[in-house]
Amino acid sequence: MKKIILISLFLAALIGHTPAQPVPTEEENIPYLVTFGGDACPSWGDDNFTQTFFFLVPEEHTDPVYIRVFNPGTGSSIDEINGVWNTRVNFSIYGGNEAWSHPDAQETEPVGNYRSGNQMASKTFGSEPEYLETWYTFGPFNPMEGEYVEKFGGHIFKVIAQGVEGDDGNLYRYYLSTDPDENIPVEGGNAFAYSYTFRLWNDPQQVSHIYPFIDEETVSLKVSNFDWDYDGEIRVASTVRQGKLLTVSGDDDWVVDEFEIFPEEQGATLDIQFHKQESPLIRNNNAVINIRNQYGDLQPFFVVPIGGVPQYKYSIGVKRRE
Repeated sequence: MKKIILISLFLAALIGHTPAQPVPTEEENIPYLVTFGGDACPSWGDDNFTQTFFFLVPEEHTDPVYIRVFNPGTGSSIDEINGVWNTRVNFSIYGGNEAWSHPDAQETEPVGNYRSGNQMASKTFGSEPEYLETWYTFGPFNPMEGEYVEKFGGHIFKVIAQGVEGDDGNLYRYYLSTDPDENIPVEGGNAFAYSYTFRLWNDPQQVSHIYPFIDEETVSLKVSNFDWDYDGEIRVASTVRQGKLLTVSGDDDWVVDEFEIFPEEQGATLDIQFHKQESPLIRNNNAVINIRNQYGDLQPFFVVPIGGVPQYKYSIGVKRRE
């Protein structure tokens, strides 16, 4: 009974959101996702040259959907060159049985059966001008072709971006759309990942965010960040936590922080904030982050935060916690 109630609350929070399917979203304030070519050095800010996102289409949506990629090629003014442009990145889309539910699909490393499910589309992009700083559309896809997941109340499509060769950085965005030529959101849709590789703004005034959803069974978290270059502060905020500081990583380095989850944070969203330092200014900084609970299970980052962006409660009777 408890599990059913939790799922119902989760779905109510999810479906009640304003539709917004850009990835990253405005709430996250992240300029681009990043995937480097497979020959790159991880010190450029990509630990494994692969990034997986899951797109959720609510079960009541039955019209075709499209997954659009902005700047799928590598060679534009927003990409990151390493000598000469030589990078090719493959984007593949999967649906069907185990596209999401296979354990390898939800892990951080591209090993085992991480490409589980039925491949529905695939294309590899190089530096062709027609794929730079423009949108490329995959689809149409019948929503029922995604894997149905009861607890999410909809069908899930998996998108894998993998650098197959080269050593440059491809910076890109996604959009889940109802139209092949325009970005028109799917009502109640969302997207999530278990490991996030992204570009930070060069402007120190810009604060980026990710929003992990913490389930009712979680009592502690391990937050891992990679290649932050000691570039400022990473803070955890919630309705009862103003801003716990996490240890930040250096160049080509992983660090892990473990901390307790308060009861008020269970079944809710956390706000992981990335505050860039002003001096020395580090440009084109890419970083990776993932979060596991006390059982070692990865926690999903929803681009539209479940229940909304958490706001610290200053009301009487709520103790301030760091």
